[in-house]
Amino acid sequence: MKNLKHKLVIKILIVVALLLISQQVLAQSWRPVRGGISFGISGMSVLSQKDNAIDFLIVHDNKQKNQGRLAIISIPGQESPVYFPIDWPSNTELPLDLEALTSIPGKTNSRFIAFSSAGKGYDLQLNPTNRTVSLIKVFELTKIPPNSNFEGFTLQNIDGKLIAVWTHRGADQDPAIIYWGLFDLVKYQITPIGSAQIKVPFPTHSVRHISDIKVDAAGIVYITSASDTGDDGPFESAVYVAGYLGSSGDKITWKQNPQLFPFHRFKYHKIEALELIPGANGGVVVGTDDENLGGYIYTLGQGN
Repeated sequence: MKNLKHKLVIKILIVVALLLISQQVLAQSWRPVRGGISFGISGMSVLSQKDNAIDFLIVHDNKQKNQGRLAIISIPGQESPVYFPIDWPSNTELPLDLEALTSIPGKTNSRFIAFSSAGKGYDLQLNPTNRTVSLIKVFELTKIPPNSNFEGFTLQNIDGKLIAVWTHRGADQDPAIIYWGLFDLVKYQITPIGSAQIKVPFPTHSVRHISDIKVDAAGIVYITSASDTGDDGPFESAVYVAGYLGSSGDKITWKQNPQLFPFHRFKYHKIEALELIPGANGGVVVGTDDENLGGYIYTLGQGN
């Protein structure tokens, strides 16, 4: 009887220890960046990667003059992220509601394009040493459909063609729309090629069908979706492979995933930023705009 009690106590201690470990791992999975409604992450792009350390440039969807638009997040291995605010270039008009950020393929001198919900793009040159940016060019989409609200914009080289992909987020019964076209970086002109509608199966309510988008070098299109019920949540999000962009002769072709399913879903967070990191220490990285709760970073597949 004494041995039975002893074994039972050991089992209870093991279960409690495992629960504590799992809670610690869960807590470490999401890395808080900054708290507060003005520090949500609405777009992100990798800046540099060395061993286990990685830096991101991020955008905030703020609208007030005294609120930040840009920042660098530095993540040194398993340590907490370090946040460095970046001032918007002086003597230039502040952007409103930046919702996406992409690097420019083939440009190795820290060139990025930030994109607003109204369809305005900002070509930025970043100096990562002194953490300053200069504004190279502002451009706008043309022939924007009524009631458009853009939350995704990305660039990718596909068979030697610089392809721009941008998205209307959609809401509930209003589907999201993925647009793609050729981007002339000299003239800052996008020649539209095609579009496709998407509704995701999850989240199921108060959903933004596409909250961000990225395309990898093989043409695979990744999207995030999010549920937003208010500044205090609750939130839900998911990550999908939406389809494939390829090249056939002079044409850019789109093959949509006919059976969408979330390959990763999240409770309690509203994902609005997505980035793809190649290599052994890379992965699919997401950032959140959790409104009053601020911004968090998470790498899919990492337990800590």
